[in-house]
Amino acid sequence: MRASEDHDKEFPWWLVIVAVTGLLLFGRVALDEGYARILNMLMRGLGVTVFVALISYTGACLLGLGLALGQLSQSLILRQVCRLYVEVMRGIPIIVLLLYVAFVLAPALVSLWDWLLGDVFGVELTGRRGMPFIWRAIIALTLAYASFMAEVFRAGLQSVDKGQTEAAEALGLSRWQRFRHVVFPQAFRTILPPLGNDFVAMIKDSSLVSVVGVADITQIGKTWAAGNFRYLETYNVMALIYLTITIGLSLLLRRLERRLRSRQERN
Repeated sequence: MRASEDHDKEFPWWLVIVAVTGLLLFGRVALDEGYARILNMLMRGLGVTVFVALISYTGACLLGLGLALGQLSQSLILRQVCRLYVEVMRGIPIIVLLLYVAFVLAPALVSLWDWLLGDVFGVELTGRRGMPFIWRAIIALTLAYASFMAEVFRAGLQSVDKGQTEAAEALGLSRWQRFRHVVFPQAFRTILPPLGNDFVAMIKDSSLVSVVGVADITQIGKTWAAGNFRYLETYNVMALIYLTITIGLSLLLRRLERRLRSRQERN
């Protein structure tokens, strides 16, 4: 603990280097008309990138928590099913899963909807009303990251001392109340750092949606560079945008971790 506190008090020279370099690069972008045009073009995809990352991450957290609870369940079948999902999904590259969901699973689901429920609700999803590719990408990222989230949640829940749960049970709390008021608040402090890392990774992996034509930062950058042959400038600005987002998130998460740690020490 002492070593960790000493490291937290170190002057962040790395941040100074990154900040100075970033200011120089942003200055170059602001003063150079070509770079400025590229930045304005890429910023059109920022909203899509953030939307995909937020929705996918939220879905992955919910599904991952359910899988973690399933692995800790007293039901043998439920434990094995959840474990099977985690092991299989962790073994498939995200880009392969993305292509599979986009071109195999989603069309199959659309056809199943039209066959079973299309006449009932009067809405068919084939043709222009089919599932948009942005939602196919979100489903793929959610399914992929849920397997990683499940292991994070499982480790955090198992880190809580069993005596805490037994004491809450002795007080007459229900299973949900024990989880809500005793287990999860303590586990959250443990799982926050890996969850934050996964969110930063999600921001970066959201660029994979460009493979299926979703107009995020990466897709717009690839199209712009291919049309103007300004690959160096385009990819420099693209990397600068992603670095700004990810480093900013990392700093916010570290600040949150320090607050939670100091609050825990005061209590």
